[in-house]
Amino acid sequence: MTIPAETKQTANQLGLLDSELDLIISKLGRIPNFNELCIFSVMWSEHCSYKNSIKWLKTLPRDGKNMLVKAGEENAGVVNIGDNIGCVFKIESHNHPSAIEPYQGAATGVGGIHRDIFTMGARPICALNSLRFGSFELDKTKWLMNGVVKGIGDYGNCFGVPTVTGETFFDKSYNGNPLVNAMSVGIVDKDAIISATAKGIGNPVFIVGSDTGKDGIGGASFASKDISEDSAADLPAVQVGDPFQEKLLLEATLELAQTGVIVGMQDMGAAGITCSTSEMSEKGGVGMDIFLDKVPTRQNDMKPFEILLSESQERMLVVVEKGKEQVALDIFDKWDLNCVQIGHVTEGGLLRYFWHGEIIAEIPAWELVLGGGAPVYEREFKTPKEFEERASFDLNKIEIDTNFVSNAKQMLQLPNIASKKWIYRQYDSMVGVNNTNTNNPSDAAVVRVFDTKKGVVTSVDCNSRYVAANPFVGTMIAVSEAARNIVCSGGEPLAVTNCLNFGNPNLPEVYWYFVEAIKGMGEACRKFETPVTGGNVSFYNQNEEGPVFPTPTIGMVGRIADIHNKMTLGFKAEGDAIYIIGKQVSDLASSEYLANLKNIEKMPAPYFSLEEEFQMQQTVISLIQSNVLESCHDLADGGLWSALCESSFVNQFGFEIASNKEIRKDAFLFGEAQGRVLVSTKDEKSVESICNQMQVPFEKIGMVKADAAVIDQENFGRIQDLKALYDDAIESKM
Repeated sequence: MTIPAETKQTANQLGLLDSELDLIISKLGRIPNFNELCIFSVMWSEHCSYKNSIKWLKTLPRDGKNMLVKAGEENAGVVNIGDNIGCVFKIESHNHPSAIEPYQGAATGVGGIHRDIFTMGARPICALNSLRFGSFELDKTKWLMNGVVKGIGDYGNCFGVPTVTGETFFDKSYNGNPLVNAMSVGIVDKDAIISATAKGIGNPVFIVGSDTGKDGIGGASFASKDISEDSAADLPAVQVGDPFQEKLLLEATLELAQTGVIVGMQDMGAAGITCSTSEMSEKGGVGMDIFLDKVPTRQNDMKPFEILLSESQERMLVVVEKGKEQVALDIFDKWDLNCVQIGHVTEGGLLRYFWHGEIIAEIPAWELVLGGGAPVYEREFKTPKEFEERASFDLNKIEIDTNFVSNAKQMLQLPNIASKKWIYRQYDSMVGVNNTNTNNPSDAAVVRVFDTKKGVVTSVDCNSRYVAANPFVGTMIAVSEAARNIVCSGGEPLAVTNCLNFGNPNLPEVYWYFVEAIKGMGEACRKFETPVTGGNVSFYNQNEEGPVFPTPTIGMVGRIADIHNKMTLGFKAEGDAIYIIGKQVSDLASSEYLANLKNIEKMPAPYFSLEEEFQMQQTVISLIQSNVLESCHDLADGGLWSALCESSFVNQFGFEIASNKEIRKDAFLFGEAQGRVLVSTKDEKSVESICNQMQVPFEKIGMVKADAAVIDQENFGRIQDLKALYDDAIESKM
C-alpha cells in the first residue's frame, strides 16, 4: 500500500514515527484520515500510552492486603482504612504546561488530579504537591515559582480542599523546566466506588461539566517532547481552569453517584474526549457511537479534531443506565452544568465518531490504549560515566570546616532547608477543619476522617540529588522517607502512588536512571508492603542544557486508628531527653552541606541500608504505641542540625547536646545518612529497653532546654533568632 506523502508529513507533524504510521495502517487495513491520525497521535503519545515505560512499570509490586481495586485498574488507587472506608489517592505531573504558563499549568494540574478522585465517587479531603525549581537566584525561577504557587493556591482554595503538606526543592538542573506534581486524597464507602468502565449496549453516554473549547488541544503530545526555546509556540496546549465550576461539578457528580444510575465515569484529562471514550470502551469490551456535533462548545467554529483533542477542564464522561437519563439531567440542571447526551454504548469494541451524520473516524478502542494495541518499546540503557565518577568520592579528602556556628546558620537559610512558609501561607490548609497539623505539626499530614476517630496519614517525598547520585539507592530512600514520615506521625504505611519525572527516554544514559529507579522502588515497596497503585510517568523533562535531576516522586498514604494517638515533631518540655534512633555513621555524601555550602557535586548517595531502615521504623512504631515518646522527627535534608531546629521551632524550646566523638563533627551535624529518627522522651528507661529488644542502635545526645541551641557547650544562638533566619530566607528574596 502506497502511503501518500501528505499522510506521512501529517503523521510526523503530529509526533507519530514512520514505524507507528506503518503499524496504524496495518491495524486499520487502510490509510487513516486526518482525524484518525490525530486520535492515534494523542493516544500513542508517551503521556497516554506509557510506550517507553510500561515494560518496567509492570515489574513494580501491584497488589497487597489493603488494596480495594487492582493497580492501574481505575482512575486512582484505593486502599482499605477500615470500617468499610476506602482511601482514594493519586499523584500526577503538570510539568510542561507549568514551564510555559506557570499559573494555569499548576492550577489545572490541581483540578485534574481532584477529578481523578471524585470520578470514583470519593470526596477529596486533602491535596499535596511536590515542586522543583531551578537556581533560586534566577529571576525566571522566581517568576515560575510565583505563578505555580499562586496557581495551586487559587485553584485549591476556591475548590475548598485543604493543601496539607508538600515539598519544594531547588537545583540548577530544573532551570526553565520546573516540576509540578499534584496529589489528591479522598474518602469513599468501599461499596460505592465508581468504575471508569463503559458497559450495557444502548446505554447513553453523557458529557457533563464545562463547555469544550480550543484550550488544551494536543496537550498530551505537548507533554511528550522536550522543553525548548520554541515551546512558547505551544501555549495553546496549556489548559485554562475554573475552580468554581469544578466545585459545582464535584457536588453534582457525588449527588448523581448516590442515585445508583451511573454505569461508569471518567475524567476528561489528557486527550479529552478521545481518551475517555477509548479507555472506558476498551475496559468494558464495548464500543461507542459519539456525535461530536452535540458536544457543547465555547466557539462556534470548532472542527471535529479540535473537539476530539481538546483538554478543556472541568469535564467528565458519564455512562448512565438507559431509561434513567432524566435523573442525570435534573441533577446537573440543578447545579447549572452541562449534561448532554453525545452518544451511546455499542457492541463490538468499535469507536465511531460522527460529525453531522457522517463518520469522521472509526477505530477499535483496543488499538488505542495502554495494555491494548498501543506500541511498547524496549529502550536501550547504559550506565553514565558520571555515575562511575561519583564512586571515587572520598570524605577524608575534604577538610573539616570548624566554623560550625556560621555554617549552621547558613544551612538554615539555604532554599532547600529554609522554611517554605512563603509558599504554604498562600494555601488554605484549614478549610474543612479536618487537618490536624495546622497548630501541632507531624512529619506527615494527618487528616481526620469525618465522623470517625480515624485519620489518613499522607506524605510526598523524593530527594532528587540522591537519585541523581544513585537512582537505585536514591529511589529506595524516597520510598523509605515517605514511610518514615508516616511512621513518625503515628501512622501505618499502606500504599504508594508515584510521579516519575525523567528526561528524554531515547537517550540511553537518561533511560538508565529510569530503569534503576524502578528497580529501587520495587525493592523498597516490597519491603514495606506498600504496593504501587498507579501514578504518572513524565518523560522529556529536558532543556537545551540537558535533563533535570531524575525525580521519582513518591506519594504514600497510611492510616491511624485513633487521631488522638498521632505523634508530633515539636519538643514539649524542658528536661526531656533527646535520642537518635538508628545507626550513626560518619557520612556527608550528597548532603545539602556539601552540595550547596561547599559546592561539591560529584558524590554518591548517602549511607543507606533498607534492612536497617525497616527495623528502625518498626522500633519507632513500637515506641509510639508504647506511649513513651514526647516528639518524633525524621533526620533528612540538612541532617541532625535541621531536625533539632525544626523540633525546637514548634514550641520555642531549645536543646543542649554533645556530639559523638567517633564521628567527624560536620558529618554529625549536617550529614544525611539515612535510617535515623530524632525523638524526645521523659521515659529514658523504656526507650532504651525497647531499642535493645528490637536490636536497633540508639544514642542519647542531650536534653531539651529553654531558648538556646547549645552543642558541645558552644552557643549556636537563641531559638527565636535561628527561627527568624529560617523563616525569612525565602520570603525576603521573593
